[in-house]
Amino acid sequence: MRNVKQIISIAGLSLVCAAAGAETVGHVDTHFKLIGPDDKIVVEAFDDPGVPGVTCYLSRAKTGGLSGAVGMAEDTSDASISCHQTGPIDLDPEIKSGEREGEHVFKKRTSLVFKSMQVVRFYDQKRHTLVYLVYSDRVVEGSPKNSVAAVPVIPWR
Repeated sequence: MRNVKQIISIAGLSLVCAAAGAETVGHVDTHFKLIGPDDKIVVEAFDDPGVPGVTCYLSRAKTGGLSGAVGMAEDTSDASISCHQTGPIDLDPEIKSGEREGEHVFKKRTSLVFKSMQVVRFYDQKRHTLVYLVYSDRVVEGSPKNSVAAVPVIPWR
């Protein structure tokens, strides 16, 4: 029964993540391209769909050029994440108990088919802290490049 709940929860959150997406906060160009957009670092913000009151900021590389303009480029696995409490947090009992451990809260395609960047949430019960991990994966081989952010759950002002 627990596995069924996890599958339903993950499927539901996947739809929420896909629908909600991330808001672009800004970008900087890193490499001039004569044809098509420049390579850049993009900063995006997204709210954790399972924990209202937490916003994450994700910076990631975005490949430009002609292939980037038509969606055929593969972005590098470079990313960084910073998450913050932006409102009151009322943790779901399933998160507190560890039933929703390692829950995917954000996913972004970084190549045409085989590569994506994902953010996974963990809960550190001992320290009453939410931990967010960003990493990149491929169908065949992922990347060890990653970044982590921690949000202590504290009373809101």
